[in-house]
Amino acid sequence: MNDTSAMGVRRFGRFNWLGLYTLAERETKRFLAVWTQTLMAPLVTSALFLSIFTLAIGPARGAVMGVPFLQFLAPGILMMTVIQNAFANCSSSLMASKVQGNIVDTLMPPLSPLELVLGYISATVLRAALVAAAIWLGMALFVGAGLAHPVWALVFVVLGAMFMGGLGLIAAIYATKYDQMAAITNFVITPLSFLSGTFYSTASLPPVVRTLTHWNPVFYLIDGVRYGMIGASDSNPWLGLCVVSAVTGGVLWLCWYWFRRGYRLKA
Repeated sequence: MNDTSAMGVRRFGRFNWLGLYTLAERETKRFLAVWTQTLMAPLVTSALFLSIFTLAIGPARGAVMGVPFLQFLAPGILMMTVIQNAFANCSSSLMASKVQGNIVDTLMPPLSPLELVLGYISATVLRAALVAAAIWLGMALFVGAGLAHPVWALVFVVLGAMFMGGLGLIAAIYATKYDQMAAITNFVITPLSFLSGTFYSTASLPPVVRTLTHWNPVFYLIDGVRYGMIGASDSNPWLGLCVVSAVTGGVLWLCWYWFRRGYRLKA
């Protein structure tokens, strides 16, 4: 995968910025080409969730963490949508390349494993940021969602996109057919996102369930965005930042290692 000369020096320098930009641009154009599925559909899904909770519960639920229930709910729905789309962005692209047999078009260019990972992840972060911004704008207009700590919200959205994008790459590398990918999505990603405090505060859970929830890294992503939007959270945001940074680093390292080894990528 590396383009080297007789002296062992890469023709494109120590870091192939042009190759990285080209891969990121390809991945960005890929999801923009079907924007109704990648950008519009998440907005509709988020609106449906809010509509259902408004009709089913509405103001009768009372305040949670000092804010109306729908404002409490908004960050969880936003982050749940972001992480699901981040996972889908990387996993669908790489999985399609493997199944269609054109993965060689990605592996043969002079791109190092690090550049491959960064190329996929950068496009995923962009998609996640666009989805998050659009959902927040809609929630600000119709639910009154704010931004108590904008930097915290942005940091957790970016880390969430990197973490779930990395998991998407791992799943796509490991899976050999779409059935396996669907199983990973249904039995791993969906439970992680739904059972992470998206729709409730963990303070109301039994102690054992609360402890198990705190072992879920997605909980800290949702809790961090909730802190960024409403200024309140179930855990210390600094703890969440440390946990999410650590697991994201571990996931991206595994992506790099598997690309470097060509695990399940090379014939």
